[in-house]
Amino acid sequence: MVVPVSCPRCAAQVRKPDLMHSAWRCDDCGDVPPFHVADHISAEIIGTVLRETSSSAARMPVWCLWPLPPGWMVTGIGWSGDDRFGVSATAVACSGPEPFGGGPADLVLIAEQPGVGLGTRFAGISGIDPGHLITEALSAESAHSGPHAKIKAAGHPTPLWCVKSPEDRSAYVSEAKGMWLYAVAWPASAGYLLAEHVVLHDLSEGVPPELVFGAPSPYLHGRV
Repeated sequence: MVVPVSCPRCAAQVRKPDLMHSAWRCDDCGDVPPFHVADHISAEIIGTVLRETSSSAARMPVWCLWPLPPGWMVTGIGWSGDDRFGVSATAVACSGPEPFGGGPADLVLIAEQPGVGLGTRFAGISGIDPGHLITEALSAESAHSGPHAKIKAAGHPTPLWCVKSPEDRSAYVSEAKGMWLYAVAWPASAGYLLAEHVVLHDLSEGVPPELVFGAPSPYLHGRV
């Protein structure tokens, strides 16, 4: 498979390690774990990525909608990391009909260790980690009825907080399995999908043979 490599924080090209630098680096962001995106998606590609994640010191979740909502498909997978430091973030794209209106919608699910910045890039928010945004949401929670959405992740109830993002998308953040969890949806109204009893399955715990695959997501491949 062809795996383009980019900066997880800004999508720019990155430089390989050399005699002077032991890490991949971005001219603007400095040392970064490079972000790889498979050019297509299949059960075999998912298996390859899972082998990468299982070899890392930290067992990274690989979140996927499961069961898939009607008409939805898995449309991409990516990960941040290298042979030296292992995998520090994963991303899975799913695509299907928008909950309202029936147009096309996309959802990217990201799990990452602190300090990577992949999730904030896709969410279109400032900073590298969303901790301050969750703190603000928790402070304002009394003005609402609680978290903005509730899902199940690996069988556990998981609250999600909506954070301010560009108008073309909606972005939710949380924590699951000790990692940051992001759910970013295009268009913004597609975020209502997360109110429909969504369940996230960690593919590292098993890949359902019934997964349906579709054409590559334009958002996972850098158009954000």
